[in-house]
Amino acid sequence: MTIEHWLSRLLNLELLERYAPRFIDGLLVTAKLVAISFSLGALLGLLIALGRLSSHRWLRGFTGVYVYCFRGSPLLAQLFLLYYGLGSFKHFWQDVGLWWFFRDAWLCTLLAFTLNTAAYQAEIMRGALTAVAPGQREAAQTLGLSRWTTLRKVILPQSLLVAIGPLGNELILMIKASAIASLVTLYDLMGVTKLVFSRSFDFQVYLWAAVMYLAIVELVRRALKHLERSLSKHIG
Repeated sequence: MTIEHWLSRLLNLELLERYAPRFIDGLLVTAKLVAISFSLGALLGLLIALGRLSSHRWLRGFTGVYVYCFRGSPLLAQLFLLYYGLGSFKHFWQDVGLWWFFRDAWLCTLLAFTLNTAAYQAEIMRGALTAVAPGQREAAQTLGLSRWTTLRKVILPQSLLVAIGPLGNELILMIKASAIASLVTLYDLMGVTKLVFSRSFDFQVYLWAAVMYLAIVELVRRALKHLERSLSKHIG
């Protein structure tokens, strides 16, 4: 068989033309899910990281248990517990007015992803915050800066440079893990791929999905490298 024959088998232009709009829609759902959950997780993760470094014992304990549970259990189990587990208490959520949330696969998936990535980002941020030299805080106190100003103007900018690499890895892992959203009837990129395969029985649709995931990861990787160079250009 010639190369042209294999290419024609791997790239069914008629099938691609027919389902391309669906793949684009699924790609947008995946991008939206990851972007929102990662952003919300970053905010929650920073609060948890500060809690882990707090002088209050109960706050350290609570945030420690949170991180332990969400890092120690599979994301898939967390998603199922939120959507199928909590969603089974229909009458209770109707009574408290929250059934609109727990019946929505998109919102439950967004919540599960946010809570999960917040635990990982919290540990990344905790490590980055502790990596800043104590002398920086002492210098800020000497200048009479408040704790909030010290954190915002001195500690966070330096810790971000330390954390950007691990945070980038977490973002890439989230992009790949987002494929499990299709298991709760969400038509993200993988959900659309499964739908198209069920109608066409053509394995190449999974190849298309893999290429799209690779393209997203590569774009994110390049963007992160550019950001890292921009933030560290004053060093060395």
